Amino acid sequence: MADGSSRAAPYLGVAAAFRARIADGTWAHGERLPSRGELGAQLGVGENVIRRAQELLITEGLLEGRAGSGTYVRAPYRRRTMLRTPATGLAGLGADGTYEADSIAKVPAPPDIAERLDLEPGELCVRTTYEIFADRQPAMLSTSWEPMAITGGTVIVLPEGGPLAGRGVAARMAHLGITVDRAVERLRPVHVERDQAQLLGVPSGTQATLIQRTHYSTDGRPVETADLLIPADRWDITYDVPVPPVT
Repeated sequence: MADGSSRAAPYLGVAAAFRARIADGTWAHGERLPSRGELGAQLGVGENVIRRAQELLITEGLLEGRAGSGTYVRAPYRRRTMLRTPATGLAGLGADGTYEADSIAKVPAPPDIAERLDLEPGELCVRTTYEIFADRQPAMLSTSWEPMAITGGTVIVLPEGGPLAGRGVAARMAHLGITVDRAVERLRPVHVERDQAQLLGVPSGTQATLIQRTHYSTDGRPVETADLLIPADRWDITYDVPVPPVT
């Protein structure tokens, strides 16, 4: 009798074949897999079956997907330290930090974001998503929100566009005469969701640290808030907190 399990058998069989290739060293740690079309031709299955098998092994931690590059055999990851200071940006990743960003204007603020920005739910914001890399490997995901009531119609409306592109929240807000004097960060443990896992190249459900960061102006107004998602098995997060001199 046919059922869901029999229909799932082809990708499970392919996943077993992939495990065997990894176990016997046919595919070495860090090696890029052939394309789905090539693998499908080798095994006599369609690309969708290959995709499902790869996704299963990514959740098991045997493979990792790299955005725009392909699927690789996951190598033991060198644990690193992410240093966060009052001025931390990509500098917290060291000299090799790079990123890709995408901004969308006029996005209604979800209730939790509206609360963090002291807005009414649904007020329009600019949402910018970041994929952040270190040593060309995914290191962190970030989603930033800025109220269009502040930046709308100005040259800084897009964080990664215009004359101040990539300059950071404080520098961009200063262009509007707004002084940002503090950022508050709240940390909590979470588990990585499936779409996040694919971008980070980690198994779905991997433990991560979520940093909810909000920048404030001198009058106490929140001007930007962001969610920073960092895989806990890859990064130790260290804070460098200045201590005022004793007078």
